[in-house]
Amino acid sequence: MTLYTQQEANIFRTWFFIGMFLVLIIGLGWILANIYDAPWLLWLAIIIALIQSFLSYWKSDQIILNLYNAQEIKKEDNPDLYRLVENLSITAGLPMPKIYLINDPSPNAFATGRDSSHSIICVTSGLLERLEKIELEGVIAHELSHIGNRDILLASVIVVLAGAVTVIARTFLRGNISRRRGNRNEGESLFSLIALILIILSPLFALLLKLAISRKREFLADTTGALLTRYPEGLARALEKIASDPIPLQGANEATAHLFISDPFKKSKINWFTKLWLTHPPIEERIKALREMAM
Repeated sequence: MTLYTQQEANIFRTWFFIGMFLVLIIGLGWILANIYDAPWLLWLAIIIALIQSFLSYWKSDQIILNLYNAQEIKKEDNPDLYRLVENLSITAGLPMPKIYLINDPSPNAFATGRDSSHSIICVTSGLLERLEKIELEGVIAHELSHIGNRDILLASVIVVLAGAVTVIARTFLRGNISRRRGNRNEGESLFSLIALILIILSPLFALLLKLAISRKREFLADTTGALLTRYPEGLARALEKIASDPIPLQGANEATAHLFISDPFKKSKINWFTKLWLTHPPIEERIKALREMAM
């Protein structure tokens, strides 16, 4: 897959998943409106679907930053980091992204935003403390590659949509449980069935959404980032340090894990079955590919 086909695929996937989300929620509203003979449920579903789709496109980056209490870094706050990002952005031919900091000892980073003109690179305090300059350049170049490859909107939209599906499913289940116990009519039984199916399938649906973001994007961002710095070993060493650090990211959750350059949970054991469900390729494979580039 080339850079340009990757960009086109990401744009298509973004609108496809937003469209599927609209169909899913509005379809559910139509079913419930017919069960209870309550047209207002359909209108409520339409409103929820439109609001969530709007938030996923326009506000997903801020939602993610708020989850981790990330704070914006200005030039005067960290001139060295600002200049590093600025120089690499110029080299990559990209607008200067905003820089955010998560105050956390676990070394990690991610990029978010809806396009290159509205992009954000977020790093942890642990990353700045642990990495040497050449290694930090590799990480920043990797995240700039995600921005240039248009990975960031798709990855951010997935966070909001997958989370919304899970929340809606749990809401229906709680609503069903809280209903008066006793004999139920046909409509109530169908409501129970829908709630049960949703709560069972919603985690799988959320996982499938994240897996739709091809693992190849990480290899592509590694390669593009290494070409940007012209020093693959810098990113390889950075990945080694990030992977060897045992401290998990505080507040890490499954909905946002795919955003980070490395697994924020620091899972120590990965068997062949677990590997099938990873949104990132094993970090050892990424390091190997980078070092092969330098040969």
